[in-house]
Amino acid sequence: MPKVRKIKDAANPVGTVAELFAGVGGFRIGLSSAGWKTVFSNQWEPATKAQHASDVYVANFGLEGHSNVDISLVDDIPNVDLLVGGFPCQDYSVAKSLNSSKGLEGKKGVLWWEILRIVEKKKPKFLFLENVDRLLKSPSSQRGRDFAIMLKTLGDAGYLIEWRVVSAADYGFPQRRIRVFIIAKRTKSGPSNTLDFVTKDGLLARALPVSHSVEGRFEVDLSESAEAISKKFNVGASLSPFLNSGVYFGGRAYTFKTSPVYRGKRQVLGDVLLPDNEVPSEYWVDATRLAEWRYLKGAKSIERTHKGSGTTYNYAEGKMAFPDLLSNPSRTILTGEGGTSPSRFKHIIETKKGFRRLTPVELERLSGFPDHWTSVGQVGGQISDVKRAFFIGNALVVGLIARVGKVLADEMKL
Repeated sequence: MPKVRKIKDAANPVGTVAELFAGVGGFRIGLSSAGWKTVFSNQWEPATKAQHASDVYVANFGLEGHSNVDISLVDDIPNVDLLVGGFPCQDYSVAKSLNSSKGLEGKKGVLWWEILRIVEKKKPKFLFLENVDRLLKSPSSQRGRDFAIMLKTLGDAGYLIEWRVVSAADYGFPQRRIRVFIIAKRTKSGPSNTLDFVTKDGLLARALPVSHSVEGRFEVDLSESAEAISKKFNVGASLSPFLNSGVYFGGRAYTFKTSPVYRGKRQVLGDVLLPDNEVPSEYWVDATRLAEWRYLKGAKSIERTHKGSGTTYNYAEGKMAFPDLLSNPSRTILTGEGGTSPSRFKHIIETKKGFRRLTPVELERLSGFPDHWTSVGQVGGQISDVKRAFFIGNALVVGLIARVGKVLADEMKL
């Protein structure tokens, strides 16, 4: 049977939201708790005929306002106050080698232009976007070029833009998920003091505090056209000029290396676990397979041959924790977390009963979703555990979205 919807949009909303690349609704959950109402959502996965993420979204929120088509075909978005999206990051992902990270030239990188198209047409008051932190240094041949083009084109559309690389664990959440948050506000004026804005006065600084002292700073000139930036930006440089925080307005980016400040309660992996007697048998690891897990998690140097040149090289991997420590936040959940096969990147924990993998409910909890959120599709069909893990590997940490959403709500009231 379809499960009962657990999350409701605000009855007296502070503003309206359109959610692009919605996945299973992490933005919507976090923003609803901050007083926002989502009136439009779009989720489409071009690589598969079955649209499981969209099905899960509809099972939880209903069909009203939801769109399950290619975003390039979306042209009927209502006027909203806030446009959000964790736009696809495959072309920037740390799972890709540098040579295969194509950035804005990759198939999914071009979706930035669809976001910009919608922004230029609908002119929302705010944008809240999320991506992997690799975005700040993509592509390998022109470090930071892609982000520079995003800043330039979005700024030309009339926005003041701020960004921050955030690890959820730095603000008390039980997962070390690192992402870049991008907030844009439609305005004709920039900050009077860029350092104060980034460390105290900006939306991100108010939602996710940082130290008022910084370790580094740069000013990046982006006054040329986007076409010129695309051709000439940072050619041949080994490092991106963009640090982990910054603000852009009027053709210039000011970027700083900031440090998070948090003094509240901190959660760890052990806080989200189910009792052993509630864990299905297939999640327990047979003792005969532990050696394979240990090998994959261990340090190693493997001789490989380059397919193109035929030259040999050593591929090295560092040692990973085995098992994962329950007293620490978890590592970033990846899309390949599901399935029974041993893996270097999957979590494996040890309890009084033995070694086991994490269940879908535990993965949901690590990202702040309600229990069983991803378990059922819109017509009541059960979603496989492998697919559920994939969804959470693509998802964001809901509690971070709620914190930023509350500051955006305060800004709407001004």
